[in-house]
Amino acid sequence: MPTNQPIVLLRERDGERYLPIWIGAAEATAIAYAQQGVVPPRPMTHDLLKNVIEALGHELVEVRIVALKDSIFHATLVFDGAIEVSARSSDAIALALRTGTSILVEDGLLDEAGVAIAHEEDDELERFREFLDTVSAEDFENPDAPGPGAETWPPDQG
Repeated sequence: MPTNQPIVLLRERDGERYLPIWIGAAEATAIAYAQQGVVPPRPMTHDLLKNVIEALGHELVEVRIVALKDSIFHATLVFDGAIEVSARSSDAIALALRTGTSILVEDGLLDEAGVAIAHEEDDELERFREFLDTVSAEDFENPDAPGPGAETWPPDQG
């Protein structure tokens, strides 16, 4: 993004809404590591928390994104035994990815802050992601020279 601040897009399972959550760089790294299956030589904070939960004989049963206050998303970690702990949404997402836990968003919150993207737009979003995966900073140094694959965005419509 132009501000260089990472964003997580949570997609509605059986719908077309996305919930955009701005996160910090450290949390983005933790989330990316979990998505890519990267195992650091020493546990990161979210790995440590997962290990502590398991060592204590408990289980994270769900993560809930529950509120938006002053442009900040708030989450709740729900453990076995109905124990609930307040958390930053980015930390909750990073932990959910490590434990295979479902991430739920309150319907009212999706109504308030969600962004609807139709399936056609979803396909275009996926093509844009693919474009971003292939583009590098060097491609912008000489705009007249074709880059790898010579692909442009948006793609030609004709």
